[in-house]
Amino acid sequence: MIETKAAKEIEAAKPEAAKEPEAAWETAALTRKSYELRRDIIEMVYRSGAGHVGGDLSVIDILTVLYYRVMNVSAENPKDPGRDRFLLSKGHCADALYCVLGDRGYYEKQEAIETFSQYGSRFIGHPNTDVPGIELNSGSLGHGISVGVGMALAGKMSGQDYRTYVVCGDGEMAEGSNYEGMMAAGHYQLENLCVTVDVNGLQISGKTKDVLCSGDLGRKFAEFGFHVIEVEDGNDCGQLVRAYEEAKQVKGKPSVVIAHTVKGKGVSFMENTVSWHHGVLNEEQYRKAVGELEEAMK
Repeated sequence: MIETKAAKEIEAAKPEAAKEPEAAWETAALTRKSYELRRDIIEMVYRSGAGHVGGDLSVIDILTVLYYRVMNVSAENPKDPGRDRFLLSKGHCADALYCVLGDRGYYEKQEAIETFSQYGSRFIGHPNTDVPGIELNSGSLGHGISVGVGMALAGKMSGQDYRTYVVCGDGEMAEGSNYEGMMAAGHYQLENLCVTVDVNGLQISGKTKDVLCSGDLGRKFAEFGFHVIEVEDGNDCGQLVRAYEEAKQVKGKPSVVIAHTVKGKGVSFMENTVSWHHGVLNEEQYRKAVGELEEAMK
């Protein structure tokens, strides 16, 4: 569900003489938005000298599709009891979420870009509820699914129709608490819960499969009673839209979107490079990254 403000923004991105079907130009607009947000992330990381830029760039398409196309949320009424809930369990990628929420109007985006990780700033290195639009202090990995289960179960018990969305990282799936949450989600048949795993294949100390291999995540979720949706290209907004629309139609069980992404997506020297899990850009790298992203937006 696109609220009015976001709908107007996406409508404005449609070319005057566009001949594509509506779904096609909407996907193109979402893709462009994701690259605009990548540009914001690079600015934020460069100014602050901090941030988990590789994961920010892998997850930003997921956040863009959720916040501009899928979720029922509103900056004008951020505490609406009927709002969809969003939890960034991989909280070290707060930079990306701050850019999205600022862009959606929860606060002045430029404040987040200019003060991220600075002394006295509310925009610290992990999501915190002092920031409008943040539902959970996260960053201690492995908690998002369990908290999401609680939120989804509360909605189901009270007869509310909001949905709960949780985004995890593939490295995070080594945390045992995830599996307790998954078991509870399946047991309570939480059709109003949708988990996304950002499978970018890398974590701080190397390839996820080498550090601690989680095996077939789709099979694991299925065994706990989830409807599993594999997204071959998790940086493709069109594929993501279709996945989340499918999840909304599922009855009697929770859903998981297994999104296969590229860490550092959109910046050539960062893509699939473990050293950019957390990296500081020098001026030359900053200019190169900005140039590539601005070229992609054309």
